[in-house]
Amino acid sequence: MSAAPLVGYSSSGSEDESEDGRQTRPGNGSHRRGQSPLPRQRFPVPDSVLNMFPGTEEGPEDDSTKHGGRVRTFPHERGNWATHVYVPYEAKEEFLDLLDVLLPHAQTYVPRLVRMEAFHLSLSQSVVLRHHWILPFVQALKARMASFQRFFFTANQVKIYTNQEKTRTFIGLEVTSGHAQFLDLVSEVDRVMEEFDLTTFYQDPSFHLSLAWCVGDARLQLEGQCLQELQAIVDGFEDAEVLLRVYIEQVHCKSGNKFFSMPLK
Repeated sequence: MSAAPLVGYSSSGSEDESEDGRQTRPGNGSHRRGQSPLPRQRFPVPDSVLNMFPGTEEGPEDDSTKHGGRVRTFPHERGNWATHVYVPYEAKEEFLDLLDVLLPHAQTYVPRLVRMEAFHLSLSQSVVLRHHWILPFVQALKARMASFQRFFFTANQVKIYTNQEKTRTFIGLEVTSGHAQFLDLVSEVDRVMEEFDLTTFYQDPSFHLSLAWCVGDARLQLEGQCLQELQAIVDGFEDAEVLLRVYIEQVHCKSGNKFFSMPLK
């Protein structure tokens, strides 16, 4: 079985700036907003200050060694904020017990696998917003989410994913019930993306809950025998049918170091 592309780890450009530095709203074209200000001298920001505010526009240079070897899919630029829309999943003790069985078994095939620090299901690719468009973007999302009904989904099919660049591999649980509702939810998110000239979601997405990841393309080691054994563990786990059935009540958006919650109806 071939690995599906990982949902929500792509990149896109965002708001443009005209040649004289004036900002333009996505989708509305450029127009003058008064005369160009006089040039100002920019003074360097001390590292001690930058480290106090890791999510600010004057961010430090990327260092993949500080992120387990992960590399950005788009470069950091001042004023650009990586943004992602997703459904959060709060892992209960029983879910972590299942993961405590799955991960060590998978590590016999790929020892460098590590557990995800947090769990979610992506509703968007990772896109880039200019800082002053974060709140309008979130407000537009909230308006779309407010009328969307809450629903149940089940994720119990083990599947191997990679990001688009094949620089990371993930073990995930694919959604097997509730897929149609996820598609409707993504449709609402996509409409907001289009309003801001951002990249919409994948055409044929595989909604899933990532459990563990590693650097590099490990599909060869994880697919086949390992995948079958992991699925057998899930199928045989006590109360797995109840454990992996989840009720969606809200959608989250992360932009830089800012988090926003949008309740469903």
